[in-house]
Formats: sequence, structure tokens, C-alpha cells
Amino acid sequence: MNYRERMRALREDKDLTQLQVAKVINKSQQGYNHIETGRAELKIEDLIKLCDFYNVSADYFIGRKDK
Repeated sequence: MNYRERMRALREDKDLTQLQVAKVINKSQQGYNHIETGRAELKIEDLIKLCDFYNVSADYFIGRKDK
């Protein structure tokens, strides 16, 4: 699973909208959607915020580990 798939799975598992998660990384819903769908890259600062938000490691988030 790549980080975009993991990003979407984490969001959906928590029943969150793209807008709700976009606010965590200070993006618009459209900006977040572009990251989730591959039209934009995830910045390291945003990766850290999302890992903290979901309480997961960066290795898990980017797909290097499954647990």
C-alpha cells in the first residue's frame, strides 16, 4: 500500500471528510484531495502532522510497515 492509499484508508477508518483532515495540515479540501489523488506531493511537515493526528509512525504511514 502506498502512502496515498494509506492516507485515504486512515481518513475513512475514522469516518473523516477530506475537509476535516485538510484543516489539520492547513490546506483546502481541494489541496488535500490533490495530495490524496496524486496530483500533489505530501510535504514532510504535513506528513509529521498527519502521523501525530492519526497516532501512527511515519514508516506505517508511507507503507514501509504494516503495523
